[in-house]
Amino acid sequence: MNKSLILALPALIAAVSCHETKSPFVRDVDNYALVDIEAPDLTGITENGKEVLNLYRFAADEVDAIYWEQYFGDKKELLDAIKDPYQKTFAEINYGPWDRTTGKSFVDGYSDRLPGASFYPEDMTKEEFDSWDNPDKKSPYTLIRRTANGSLEAVWYHDAYKEHLEKIGNYLDAAADITIKPSVAAYLRSKAEALKTDSYYESSLAWLDMEDSKMDLVIGPNEVTDDQLMGIKRSYEAYVLLKNETHTEELMQYVSRIGEFQEDLPGDPAYKTFQPGTGSNIFSCDAIYYAGKANAGVKVIALNLPFDSDVQHDRGTRTILLENIIHTKYNHIVGPGGRILLEPDYAEHLSSEAFFWNVVFREVAHGLGVKETVNGKGSVEEALGSSALTLEEVKANAAGVLLVCQLQKRFDIHHLFTKEDALATFFASLVRSERFGEGTTLGRANIIIYNYLSQAGAFLRKPTGQYSLDYKKMESAISDLTALILKTQATGDKAFAEEFEARYSKFNEDYDADRLNLGLEKIPADIRFNFKH
Repeated sequence: MNKSLILALPALIAAVSCHETKSPFVRDVDNYALVDIEAPDLTGITENGKEVLNLYRFAADEVDAIYWEQYFGDKKELLDAIKDPYQKTFAEINYGPWDRTTGKSFVDGYSDRLPGASFYPEDMTKEEFDSWDNPDKKSPYTLIRRTANGSLEAVWYHDAYKEHLEKIGNYLDAAADITIKPSVAAYLRSKAEALKTDSYYESSLAWLDMEDSKMDLVIGPNEVTDDQLMGIKRSYEAYVLLKNETHTEELMQYVSRIGEFQEDLPGDPAYKTFQPGTGSNIFSCDAIYYAGKANAGVKVIALNLPFDSDVQHDRGTRTILLENIIHTKYNHIVGPGGRILLEPDYAEHLSSEAFFWNVVFREVAHGLGVKETVNGKGSVEEALGSSALTLEEVKANAAGVLLVCQLQKRFDIHHLFTKEDALATFFASLVRSERFGEGTTLGRANIIIYNYLSQAGAFLRKPTGQYSLDYKKMESAISDLTALILKTQATGDKAFAEEFEARYSKFNEDYDADRLNLGLEKIPADIRFNFKH
């Protein structure tokens, strides 16, 4: 088995420039390694298909403009006022004047990031929101604003961003007119209508039905991680993707086992009553364009959509592995960082294959567990509030690697790597992900898992700064943590969720030392893209 770093993909080349400036933002920018995404190989795609891809890019650029407005405000005003080119680049990486890992402002004249970003009035409190009688306030697709008399009002996304959405709709309709795939045309027309109405159920079904296209466009307001005040409002994003049909066929063998994976989750069966839809699928894709939330700060390496619990119940989800981005992050960050963090005996277990499959089942796990509380408190998101976001990431990360370990026991994927490979690679990725910081949902989730594993004695940090691992204790602790999160979600125990998050999401001296060691070795925290046409 070859566990050396996988060769960099031809489409992705690291470019770390030498700086002769004294700008204080050089290190911040270099913390996001620049990689080129070359023009994709369009062999086998018709001229119509190539034009469809161009229209997807145009639509994604409009999404990018919406997201700047949604998350921050006037992009041009901000960037024009910044003279330091590295500070400007850092603002472009973060889509605003706030460092996404800390929430702190790095541009004079701006206060630190508010938990509600720009979804709510700056002076609105949770108490005011909760006491406000408005049926639209909890929609994921409304902005909350103040009227002239100081009262609150809900503004639908399709009204707030009407001009941009009309352009997107025109691009999608034009692509639907020229595509040769009926399923693609149906999806694009349905999505264009959904963007005008903020009603996404039908377009989500149409997207799941679109299985015969080599190209994919994920577009719209999807994730709620920017809303750290109420955990409700979704951010606009777009991905333009090309499917790897051979790898997709290999992954699809696991689709029929979604119900089995649900049963395999630890804990009380009463907390696993949700039945995932039977229409789930798993795609392996190469990403050729990110826009909006997708392109801001830390870049995701996989997707599990739709988030709509009704769609998940009725049809299921689609897991998309962004294969070129997964390999790039392993090559640039996880593999090299793991060799610094782990003692040699444990570093030998670092594996690109294990990293890939850990990511696969982390995304599968997002579609498992529970979506509605079992005691009448409504959806998990409604019951747990802003803590729901962090606990969902904890659940997915923990349950995902646990499922991989269980598949190893059944000899399903043992020929690719060992259980020890899965756990060692998971731990290396966990520690490097802590660098995303308390200011991000993903960062807090990984800090929680690290601290939980530490309390369970699953690892030991030596005076050398390197870690040794206790694989048995690690697997047991991950199982216990998964069961605990599933119980908290199912019962909607908001008080416990908030207390648990507060207790376990705190940095310690070991984290600071790890961050310093990785920084001295010039291991980036994440990547940023240079998109080639």
